[in-house]
Amino acid sequence: MTSSVSAPASGTLVHSWNSADPQALEAWVEERLRRHGEAIEVLLAASAPRTLENTLRAYDDALAELALAGSETGLLHSVHPEKPMRDAAQGLLQKISQAGVELALNRGVYQALSQVDANAADAAAKHYLDRTLLQYRLAGVDKDDATRARIKELQDKGTLLGLGFARNVQEGGNTVVIENAAELDGLPPDFLEAHQPGEDGKIVLTTDFPDYLPVMTFARSGDLRRRMFLAYNTRAFPANRQVLLDLLAIRQEIASLLGFPHWADLATADQMMESAANMQAFLDDLDGASKAGAEKEFAMILEFARAAEPGFGQIDAASRGYWLEQYRRSAFAFDSQSVRPYFPYDRVQAGVLATAEKLFQVKFRRVQNPDVWNASVSAWEVWDGTELVGRFYLDMHPREGKDKWFSAHPLVPGILGRQLPEAALICNFPEPKEGNPGLLQHSDVVTFFHEFGHLMHALLGGRQAWAGISGIATEGDFVEVPSQMLEEFFRDPRLLASFAHHYESGEPIPSELVLKMNRAGAFGRADWVRTQLFYTTYSLETHRLSPAGLDPDQLMRSLYERFLPYAWIDGNRMYASFTHLTGYSSNYYTYLYDKVIALDFFSQFPRHALLDSPVAMRYRQAVLDPGGSMPGREIVLRFLGRNQSSDAFTRWVGEEFQPMTAACG
Repeated sequence: MTSSVSAPASGTLVHSWNSADPQALEAWVEERLRRHGEAIEVLLAASAPRTLENTLRAYDDALAELALAGSETGLLHSVHPEKPMRDAAQGLLQKISQAGVELALNRGVYQALSQVDANAADAAAKHYLDRTLLQYRLAGVDKDDATRARIKELQDKGTLLGLGFARNVQEGGNTVVIENAAELDGLPPDFLEAHQPGEDGKIVLTTDFPDYLPVMTFARSGDLRRRMFLAYNTRAFPANRQVLLDLLAIRQEIASLLGFPHWADLATADQMMESAANMQAFLDDLDGASKAGAEKEFAMILEFARAAEPGFGQIDAASRGYWLEQYRRSAFAFDSQSVRPYFPYDRVQAGVLATAEKLFQVKFRRVQNPDVWNASVSAWEVWDGTELVGRFYLDMHPREGKDKWFSAHPLVPGILGRQLPEAALICNFPEPKEGNPGLLQHSDVVTFFHEFGHLMHALLGGRQAWAGISGIATEGDFVEVPSQMLEEFFRDPRLLASFAHHYESGEPIPSELVLKMNRAGAFGRADWVRTQLFYTTYSLETHRLSPAGLDPDQLMRSLYERFLPYAWIDGNRMYASFTHLTGYSSNYYTYLYDKVIALDFFSQFPRHALLDSPVAMRYRQAVLDPGGSMPGREIVLRFLGRNQSSDAFTRWVGEEFQPMTAACG
């Protein structure tokens, strides 16, 4: 982990990341699109018989050029510090998307692919070809010319709306102004030190996560929590209300043109879930299984709050995190601030990387003087023994104009023997500065593990013969499995003690404190399931109900009150910054669905040797290394030797009410 190498002789972009300008980016994208077009010409010109090499290879080359152009331009759109560059990237993304829609509706390409004789192909190539042909049919390639033209027009409009929705969130952060420093009572000392009054005596907080999360967890002032809640949940409102409605109308028309009753059925047709009806049945099962536990949790917290503050009325949406924290302090003798000194950002980063190195038997080498888009970004190489197998970038702290969320961003689809996979983490953790170690909350560390799970999937799964099945190219409702599985490693006391050292004393985190953290963290899981059901059902209903006359505010409130017991706060416009509505569309269920699989996977690891067991390499080889070369269900069977089971998930949800030795031992 301490070794380093020189920067690669040539980056993935023709131009430099750090010296790129809009003109250079446009030229680079145009070159990618030219190469994409050439590959399509080669495919269409190939003579019979149609084979993998003369047809599927040309198609894959065309797809690889589009993927490279879209992913790297998309990154610049999300993170580049200069607005003109972000503006240029947004326009180019629209052009790249148009090329992708044209490819998906190209009947000549579809007919050529359908004529390929794959009898002698390996399983990965057969899967790739079958899935590609299915996606062509779902795109409407077999419709008449007029219908295909209308679908293309709608897809182009939808892309533009989706980009605009994300951009409004990215650049639409709000602030909360504090005139009396007493309002910050309860917040950690390092937070107070980092938020000093300005010349006018006022303190300005942003809605970025390093400000938002501590306020919602620790601030004693209910008024401050409410103001922060509303500031956070009105980002990009009102602009994104109409953007969302327009996007939903477009998606509904596309679904209708393709013969589906609504978008949700279209969006699940090539997923493990298969249909919106199956999704609803899955959600109904979780609804019934979580309701009683969530009601019990809420009753316990409410009783505690009323005892702590005589005359206390109701816990509202802005006070949920605060009272959950207070209850955990009392019931489990665990103050989440007590672990923060053990999680300075630099140590956490080193610890996550060391954990992944040992678990997946790889080595990371930091690139010295890397070509990056911002000075705070680091670049790394991934080595598997003596073989360089991938590169990644860490862009981990907030800044003006940067995407405000947390994500793993694939950059280069790996193609075995031709190009290495590359990916980036885009996060918004507190940044260490002089006199401030950038202490993380325990939920931040879980998020780091989560996103790194995505990253390893993208890179280790990136050694495929075909770009179209490289890395995170599984069904969309399998992609959260590796990330949610890796989260569970955060709960191991021995693993945490290897890197979670007090930023002042250097002492490792005591195992007793980790056990308390685990016990306290287990409380509220039924509530977490209910929250996910709220998000999931909202994403489903917005894409299943007719968009004509749909009121996103009324729908959100009705579903909130159905699934969650905390008092509704008027003015909550969460949907306006719920970017998963443009990405996952109706399929936000993925997080719950994949949590079941992830916990089943994690249950195979022996607790006494999480990193040292042969299970770790078996997991890598069966789950990560295949990338998208086989169906998700086959990956499950390869690792478990059976179909997935909900037993581990049921135990996980009910852990809070089990004896402490059973829950944490």
